[in-house]
Amino acid sequence: MDRAEALVREMEEAGIDASIDIYHTMMDGYTMNGDEDKCLVVFDRLKECGFTPSVISYGCLINLYTKIGKVSKALEVSRKMESVGIKHNMKTYSMLINGFLKLKDWANAFAVFEDVVKDGLKPDVILYNNIIRAFCGMGNMDRAIRTVKEMQKAWHRPTTRTFMPIIHAFARSGDMDKALEIFDMMRMSGCIPTVHTFNALILGLVEKCQMEKAVEILDEMALAGINPNEHTYTTIMNGYAALGDTGKAFGYFTKLRNEGFELDVFIYEALLKACCKAGRMQSALAVTKEMSNQKIPRNTFVYNILIDGWARRGDVWEAADLMQQMTQEGVRPDIHTYTSFISACCKAGDMLRATKTIEEMQAFGVKPNIKTYTTLIHGWARASLPEKALKCFDEMKQAGLQPDRAVYHCLMTSLLSRAAVAESYIYSGILSICREMIESGLTVDMGTAVHWSKCLRKIERGGGELTEVLQKTFPPDWNLAHGLDVTSDIDSENENENDNDEDEDDNVIYPAVNTDGNGENDDDNIEMNHRLWF
Repeated sequence: MDRAEALVREMEEAGIDASIDIYHTMMDGYTMNGDEDKCLVVFDRLKECGFTPSVISYGCLINLYTKIGKVSKALEVSRKMESVGIKHNMKTYSMLINGFLKLKDWANAFAVFEDVVKDGLKPDVILYNNIIRAFCGMGNMDRAIRTVKEMQKAWHRPTTRTFMPIIHAFARSGDMDKALEIFDMMRMSGCIPTVHTFNALILGLVEKCQMEKAVEILDEMALAGINPNEHTYTTIMNGYAALGDTGKAFGYFTKLRNEGFELDVFIYEALLKACCKAGRMQSALAVTKEMSNQKIPRNTFVYNILIDGWARRGDVWEAADLMQQMTQEGVRPDIHTYTSFISACCKAGDMLRATKTIEEMQAFGVKPNIKTYTTLIHGWARASLPEKALKCFDEMKQAGLQPDRAVYHCLMTSLLSRAAVAESYIYSGILSICREMIESGLTVDMGTAVHWSKCLRKIERGGGELTEVLQKTFPPDWNLAHGLDVTSDIDSENENENDNDEDEDDNVIYPAVNTDGNGENDDDNIEMNHRLWF
């Protein structure tokens, strides 16, 4: 743009009048740079030179504001344009719709589309593609597919961009049959799949842990003469990382390197996930050394993966060392970092350090979330301190957090496994939690119900208020399969043995608490949203 400005000055000094197209070109250039101030200067200069702004002039401003996310400003320009008698064309309408799509404001995107129809304009391919994106964003996939057919009836040939959001939406929702069906529909329409199309399919299959099919897509790419890119391989690596298959993850890493792709932090993250999932922490350390050799700094996400890896092994010293390294390197811990470290403390039985970590994170302005509290409750349960678990549960609710199924499961299992008749506060705590679960409409699975029932018989052998309330959280078919009259005598001989079993906690089924550092509910899920794939 500096050189462009210099050329305009040369024209002025040479007495050459710039045409309105020159001004539009300059405005478009500043739009690409997101330079609002200079774009407005050129617009004012255009008027000073005696030109009347046209639909193109206003369109440049609308394009600027939608690109920088100021859609309200774009609407102001739109109203100003209409007030001086200039009507919208397909391009300006498409710009407005695209602006609303970026904000995921589907309602206003459709409102603009209705204006297009009212003005008697015939939608073009770009507008159809944007409307299809809106339908996919809303989750209205049937309407998106119908729009493709309407497009074809209007003699508009769909492009790869037409089908991409539909394929991607089906893939993300896990409906791979539909995604592949639309993929075939795209090819039958004469559209040549791109690497991005194949990447959408691979991503969907990886998220469903269908790695064999994901690798088959790679073979289809080769047959279609399309070379995988780094995103393709990284997605496959992430899939194998979730399974803890370090061999295959490293195999695709080798392919990436051999094919000359630039190795970035996201590729190394996939390798680290594979190593930590498989418990190969020495291999993970080797990967971090390789990152250092490649001058790739470790970010928060990388540290989260490593801390979680040590947390799985209950190695609080290695996890603490990584926390210290983060501070030294100026990398700020987030909620996932702290939750993973608290998990390491709990597994090591160091509840004092776990409690101090909660205080430390709050001092740094990081608030504990549901997973943090669940991890801590689980820790107190393992330490055979149900009163501490109850206190932690109350603190969680006081913090304004709504308990989820995992929290209730963990806390109830702890209380029932450790409860004694004389401990009235535990008895009342169990009653209170049961009632909360009933109010929330939560029920447990049959396996949990059986375990809780066995624990319950040690507290109320002949039944009672606790038995009556707790059984309301059991599956609907519990009374048919395990009626109280039937179960009260089951395993009566074994109960005396188990009463003195010091290792009873080993049989307690606690819910899986994810401390991957990725914020998901399942350890096997992959956080891929931290990067744009297409």
